[in-house]
Amino acid sequence: MAIVLDGPGVGGLGEAVGVLREWQYEGAPMQLHPGDLGWFWRSGAEATAEAVRTWSRDGQVLAVGLLDGPGLLRLTIAPEAHRDGELARQLARDVTDPERGVLPEGKVNIEAPMGALLQELLSEEGWSTDEPWTPLRRELTEPVEDPGVRIVAVGPEQAHVFVAVHRAAWDGSRFTDERWHAMAAGLPYADARCLVAYDDQGNAVAAVTVWSAGPGKPGLLEPMGVHGGHRGHGYGRAISVAAAAALRELGSSSAIVCTPSSNAGAVAAYKSAGFQQLPEVRDHYRDA
Repeated sequence: MAIVLDGPGVGGLGEAVGVLREWQYEGAPMQLHPGDLGWFWRSGAEATAEAVRTWSRDGQVLAVGLLDGPGLLRLTIAPEAHRDGELARQLARDVTDPERGVLPEGKVNIEAPMGALLQELLSEEGWSTDEPWTPLRRELTEPVEDPGVRIVAVGPEQAHVFVAVHRAAWDGSRFTDERWHAMAAGLPYADARCLVAYDDQGNAVAAVTVWSAGPGKPGLLEPMGVHGGHRGHGYGRAISVAAAAALRELGSSSAIVCTPSSNAGAVAAYKSAGFQQLPEVRDHYRDA
């Protein structure tokens, strides 16, 4: 059977989220997580559907990609298909040819699981490797320590607090209350939590969203940020510990996160919160 490239539409997002949940497992390479779709959902269901691509054979989804920006495809592959030659060749053709409707002309990036055959094919076709990212992981078999600050799980009434911290943590952020509500209405958010940390004076100082992929599977932190006016006081560590605790309550087997290796402060915060640094990963890119 031929491999079919498709855009699932809003009605097909449930299947895409479902297979992403199934494909998460302990020891998996860093890959697209249902939480990544969940965070993208802040732009709404229709925009999310427009950004998703699936590759199927005989009705079975073998790969899911998220266009996380005009020139970045974040792609993952069913575990049993990482070395599937037919799929890898089709993926390489589809991401290389702009007329296939996956990536445009010009400089583009692809994030794909390390060890997948696609990585080798892209290198053979002249794609280069980009700046390194650092994955980190915390096992959740044991209870998580107290974070040492007050933590509040945010509901719709407190969305504005989460939004304010996020905007103060990320320069140029366009996150809004409306986008929070769109995210919270998305399918992946049924297994997610937004947390806010407060200092002793009652200031909201850090925020994180955690995404479960189901019991016994790795859960994701995306995003985590500390208010720009409250950095250097250990709040990154505190909110990361709280995130791990929330994922354990949701049944996750571990907490995972990935950050640019150049962001030494974030790497240090996660490590201080009990996350173990894993081998670096790199996107592939094609120059304009």
